[in-house]
Amino acid sequence: MPSIRSLPEPQKKRRKVAHDTGVGADITDLEDELTSSVKANASLNKLADLVDLVVKQHEPQVVSKGIYALYRIFTLIISTGKLSVSGDDAAKAVKAWLWERLHAYTDFLVALLKDEEKILRTSALQILFSIQKHLSTAQTQSSNSSPARPEFHLAHFRKIVSGLLLCPVIDGEGDGVLDPDVLHVFYETWFSVHDDIRWFFLRESVAFLDKGPKNRQLSASKNLLSILEKLSTFPTEQAELNEWWISEFGATPPKFKGSNGDEDDDEPMPKEDDEEVEDDWRKFFEDEPAPQDTKQKSSRLHKLTIHQSLHSLSSHKAVFTRTWLTLLPRFALTGRESEEEQQEKKVLSVKVLNVMHRGVLPHLTRPVLVMDWIAGCVDHGGSLGLLALNGLFTLMKDYNLDYPSFYTRLYAFLDRDVLHLKHRARFFRMTELFLSSTLLPATLLASFIKRLSRLSLNAPPAAVVMIIPFTYNILKKHPALMVMIHRDGDSGFEDPFLPDEPNPLSTNALESSLWELYSHRNHYHATVSVLCKVFSEAFTKPGYAMEDFLDHSYATLFDTDVDRKIKKEPALAMEVEGFWGNTKVGLFPSVKPETVEEDLVAASGAKDLVKELWVF
Repeated sequence: MPSIRSLPEPQKKRRKVAHDTGVGADITDLEDELTSSVKANASLNKLADLVDLVVKQHEPQVVSKGIYALYRIFTLIISTGKLSVSGDDAAKAVKAWLWERLHAYTDFLVALLKDEEKILRTSALQILFSIQKHLSTAQTQSSNSSPARPEFHLAHFRKIVSGLLLCPVIDGEGDGVLDPDVLHVFYETWFSVHDDIRWFFLRESVAFLDKGPKNRQLSASKNLLSILEKLSTFPTEQAELNEWWISEFGATPPKFKGSNGDEDDDEPMPKEDDEEVEDDWRKFFEDEPAPQDTKQKSSRLHKLTIHQSLHSLSSHKAVFTRTWLTLLPRFALTGRESEEEQQEKKVLSVKVLNVMHRGVLPHLTRPVLVMDWIAGCVDHGGSLGLLALNGLFTLMKDYNLDYPSFYTRLYAFLDRDVLHLKHRARFFRMTELFLSSTLLPATLLASFIKRLSRLSLNAPPAAVVMIIPFTYNILKKHPALMVMIHRDGDSGFEDPFLPDEPNPLSTNALESSLWELYSHRNHYHATVSVLCKVFSEAFTKPGYAMEDFLDHSYATLFDTDVDRKIKKEPALAMEVEGFWGNTKVGLFPSVKPETVEEDLVAASGAKDLVKELWVF
């Protein structure tokens, strides 16, 4: 009698390998025949059979074996110079036929970047970049220039960029999002390491954003952002340009010579066959040259060759700047998007703003070029606007941006919602930095602390705990504001503060007082009431470290009270005056009175206080 199983029969996937063993043998046989044909300079007609056989396979093991077999065949063909051979019409026809087979193989590898199997995705990416190296080296060796000028095979590299940004699939359906494992391998192996790959990727990605399908532009922008936001190894000095995937680019390029001297030893890069190479982008990012002595040499970026550009730090910053200036408008909120698309753009904009001040602005040729996009995020408000303030302040502080309405915009963010957002702690960190200057007018600072004290009336305890030390630090740093806690009001006092005034210089806050903070002396939460007493004491304490208060929540405040050591035991009983003298009665009786005295005391009003508190 067969045993009864509670689980379904396991899927024995490895049986497919035995079924496809014949296909694997065919791949091996075709590879051996093609290897012999390449070495013997014989017919390569079976190359088409091998490509068609591999492309039609679905079993991961067979596909993996097939793509590596084709990789070995094509690298052998490239190394023997068959793709760059020149001759009669028959030789050109063979060359064109070989390129068609290589393009079919490359397209299949690009589609594998979205395959279900992780090993196939990463293997396809590694093979694509290895072929890129072989093609570029072969193109350099076949060039007629003397000495040989390093070349980069752009046609093949554009297929790689297309696979990383547009993520095409074989059946034409997909989400268009780059898989995390492919992103990780690409970034860790090439983009963050090799300067030539990063330079060409940044330059070519702009074309895909501009000319790509409209239904894939947002997903392509999202994929590009996922790559750029990880970048932390962008060169900051000329000496850091020292890693090259195409080893020929490691050679020192000819020095650029000005127009007053001899012509440059290195002629401009020739255009690829049937491909336009746009080099005028480098001229866009340069300032107008200042009047100089005619004897000085000028190395304008748009006059540099590709080899010279790769060894120029200014050129790397130029392509980096152009990529970001093309990418950022894709995330702008125009109001014409659907709700889902608008929400996705907000999420992407938040990712950009998180890395803007440390990973983007320092590497731009002119950081003020992103001012319009950042200002647009500030105008949008909410958590997005809060994060944009940091980038805007960085432009003002480090790059001399003139933005007179900055503090007016900052003041507008002080509303009831700001004390309930998840970015509340970060907002207070930034606001402390923004108001740290001792040169700010007292009228401006008075408006900020008055608005915060007014908002504290409806704020949760965790937010009030942040507002009190924040206000204390500002008062201690600016003695002119001390009048706001020393002003006494009579019974007919009217607060002159104008809460609806958008201009912080016109709110009359300096003529008001911080009575809202004084009212917290009677706050129900002991931490708030004790902390608020600091305003009634002498200002001899040093300023508070705001980091000790920014991460508080209901949970942390509760844990603080629970873990607090009790210095004095609380009262558990009281003395009640009765007919037979003073009697000690428990505040929390748990049994019924048994004696007459206890019965009289109970009748006199002693009750279970805890029980009474929980009766609604």
